[in-house]
Amino acid sequence: MVEELDAILAEFATPRRTLIAPAADGIDDEDLIEREEMAVTITLGGYIKRTPLDAYRAQRRGGKGRSGMATKDEDAVTKLFVASTHTPVLFFSTHGKVYRMKVWRLPEGAPQARGRPMVNLLPLAEGETISTVLPLPENEEEWKNLHVVFATAHGGVRRNSMDAFANVPSNGKFAMRFDEDATDRLIGVALLTEQDDILLATRQGKAIRFEATAVREFQSRTSTGVRGITLKGDDEVISLSILRGSDATTEEREAYLRAAPWKENENAPTLSPERMAELEAAEDFILTVCANGYGKRSSAYEYRRTNRGGQGITNIDNIGRNGPVVASFPAHAHEQLMLVTDQAKLIRMGLDTLRVIGRGSAGVRLFHVADDEHVVSAARIDEEENPEDPVEEAVAEELSSDGEPTIEPDTSDTEA
Repeated sequence: MVEELDAILAEFATPRRTLIAPAADGIDDEDLIEREEMAVTITLGGYIKRTPLDAYRAQRRGGKGRSGMATKDEDAVTKLFVASTHTPVLFFSTHGKVYRMKVWRLPEGAPQARGRPMVNLLPLAEGETISTVLPLPENEEEWKNLHVVFATAHGGVRRNSMDAFANVPSNGKFAMRFDEDATDRLIGVALLTEQDDILLATRQGKAIRFEATAVREFQSRTSTGVRGITLKGDDEVISLSILRGSDATTEEREAYLRAAPWKENENAPTLSPERMAELEAAEDFILTVCANGYGKRSSAYEYRRTNRGGQGITNIDNIGRNGPVVASFPAHAHEQLMLVTDQAKLIRMGLDTLRVIGRGSAGVRLFHVADDEHVVSAARIDEEENPEDPVEEAVAEELSSDGEPTIEPDTSDTEA
């Protein structure tokens, strides 16, 4: 057979007359990926997946939720965020290295799927795990005006230019160095400008707000940074948030809070209507969530700006009932909230059902957790009131026709 085939080849074979080459119009794999919102879920054991956002149905405050991810008995969901398929994501590891990957390259799975280990997606060394995942702006032109701020569990902070992380090789590069204390770790990385403020929240209900420029810009990617907050006892920082800087004076903030539009009182504003409108447009709201399913939303004007390195102010009261704080970040009424528990339960609710209350209050029940069940992660979802395209319109119609909660909200709790 070999001899016969060689004879056929010698008599009839002709060289290929066409050239196999990449597409002349420059199309690559990413150009063929549909732009879609994804919910990215990460577990304590290092599993990661992306799920289309419309796979989750909205519910009301106080419900029992639905299954959000299948995990092993010893695993638990610890982080969830929403991003486009074309969003670049930075992965910061426990060894102080940073890796980069687009969302569409992450494994896709159903809400109940476990996902895949990040060790199979990134070139991690032995004993190295991912501690922080940071989605970046999709438009790289915005990067030149941004800085990267780091926060550690022991209250340290550091600020670098975004240029230091613009180019990340496939095998990663070093991003930060820790003190010799092995108990410290990276708890948050965020993007900010010099006009923004930094908010650190602790596990025991404390918070501190200071200017971004209070932390000088470091040139080195391996320095330990400076102190952001002084902690007491075994308390530790659990979240890092970025707030818009405000030019309002202390007197203006107090006058606005006495007659704020969201406040249920009849206090007449002492500021001019124009100034009240300016402060309302620039107002941020801080959502705080605790492990036992309680939480609250408060005006960021109640978080006064102080010097870096202080002990902070009260963020939420009654930690004994609420449990330790698991998340604290800016959130507005037009957004929605996703909560995930250590038993892989998930609930999604509109924040317009949660009225604004005082910074030092104890909050209300957000999630009716079971015995020995705790909230471990929270993420906000930006939802437009009107559908932006026919696909969103179809999803909205489906939710409105079959989006009723499986349990009536718990109305027995009152704000303290």
